[in-house]
Amino acid sequence: MRVRALFIDLDGVLRRWPDSDEALEQAHGLPAGALRRTAFAPELLLSAITGQISDEAWRANIAARLGEAHRGLDAQEVVRQWSEPAGEIDLDVQSLLQARAPGVQLILLSNATSRLDADLRHLGIATLFDQVINSSALGVVKPDPAIFQRALTIAKVEAGEAIFIDDSIRNTDAASRLGIRSHCFKDPRQLKAFLQSVHALQPDEAPAT
Repeated sequence: MRVRALFIDLDGVLRRWPDSDEALEQAHGLPAGALRRTAFAPELLLSAITGQISDEAWRANIAARLGEAHRGLDAQEVVRQWSEPAGEIDLDVQSLLQARAPGVQLILLSNATSRLDADLRHLGIATLFDQVINSSALGVVKPDPAIFQRALTIAKVEAGEAIFIDDSIRNTDAASRLGIRSHCFKDPRQLKAFLQSVHALQPDEAPAT
């Protein structure tokens, strides 16, 4: 069945995060990994990526928890500095997406906070996508089957007409169970081979090497 929609994850696929946490933690006397352990604790993160609270509220909660755990820390300043970067785009992945076959919708499908649109503008890729599906706007996150069903409805395609790219095997497995051909991202070369295998790249795109 012809591919009519390409759903793609952001973090770990199209966007990379250079590891700058260690320097920031050392500068403020925090244990290694304290920032990520706090920020991505499920009880803090889930409320933000399901839209129960805003991105700003999530970051305020991170600062509050860090401040409670590390007395004397200027937690608000730490979180402010941690929040400044927006990551960087993998240009090889971006090039592949831009070389997709005619008629293939490109749709971002991301577990993200309310900051997503601002990040896309900052990264210069706000116009790359035909549509953006943000979990915090829908109130449901990957790998819940409901978010994939909503994505298919938004794209107006059947499962067999869609492909999905993500760096989480849990997410790609969930999509596959619905009949969406899926690829767990490792590197651009493997992604290119997958896109070629499902005829989602322009015919004149060179073979994977």
